[in-house]
Amino acid sequence: MRWDSKSVLVTGAGGFIGSHLTEHLVELGARVRAFVRYNSRNDRGMLELIPSQKLDEIEVIAGDLKDNGAIRHAVQNTQIIFHLGALIAIPYSYVHPGDTVETNIIGTLNIMSAARDLGVERVIHTSTSEVYGTARYVPIDENHPLQGQSPYSASKIGADKIVESFYRSFNLPVTTARPFNTFGPRQSARAVIPTIITQALASAPQIALGSLHPSRDYTYVYDIVNALVKAAESQDSIGETINIGSNFEISIGDIVKKVQSITGTSKEILLDDKRIRPEKSEVERLWCDNTKAKQLLGWEPKIDFDEGLQKTIQWISNNMNLYKPDIYRI
Repeated sequence: MRWDSKSVLVTGAGGFIGSHLTEHLVELGARVRAFVRYNSRNDRGMLELIPSQKLDEIEVIAGDLKDNGAIRHAVQNTQIIFHLGALIAIPYSYVHPGDTVETNIIGTLNIMSAARDLGVERVIHTSTSEVYGTARYVPIDENHPLQGQSPYSASKIGADKIVESFYRSFNLPVTTARPFNTFGPRQSARAVIPTIITQALASAPQIALGSLHPSRDYTYVYDIVNALVKAAESQDSIGETINIGSNFEISIGDIVKKVQSITGTSKEILLDDKRIRPEKSEVERLWCDNTKAKQLLGWEPKIDFDEGLQKTIQWISNNMNLYKPDIYRI
């Protein structure tokens, strides 16, 4: 695919993965439109961290995924959509399940409807490994049952099924990319790895966390971005759901040990009840089978966990002004 001939929309462009994807698409030569959630501060989220010469090439549109008119305006005259926009915080979904469901399901419906009606060539919809819930078998392939263990995961299951229905009902050329856990520069402390790193680097004598035993499959953000781009380039991926992960799992507790070793710290771990998920909602284990991504996309991760962790620690240590380690963010 020649990206320099494509007009691309990225929803959720102000987020962690979205900002990296937007930046990479500019590097590929695409004409990029970035959809971010409106706020009165004109804050464009993590797009603000993109070098100014690249940011100047991006058309930024502020709005709300739930606003069908705003979505149609953003989709107009675009050929490819990367739909990453969502409310993704699981603790937030416990407090505000309605907002989570409306944004993630209605927002996705608006994107699919506009893409169908306006003749978009490709839509890459971003799902999440949370839709699988606690692994019933490992590694988890795309045939694993879906389990709504939080309002967030249930909303993403609903969004995934909306996407599937538009492929089956209207032949909309969609791909559902299902990343497992992503980490890297620009990630907020809502996620566990930045939470651990920022507290390790801060002056407080403890690191406050929730459960330490759950395990996850982590992939560095640059590899996730490459997978999304490859999904858009592949005709074989149309109508498919594809897991994106490293085929490697590690527990939260073991991540703490690695971070403390790299940072040269040795802090007490404080188990904080407000950070622990309800028992039946906790996803105990996620481990990705990435065979399909290798076969259909020719993709596999290039940066292993240890290298990615070192890069992430270095970036966060240089940008601690962006974080408030003493505040728990849901």
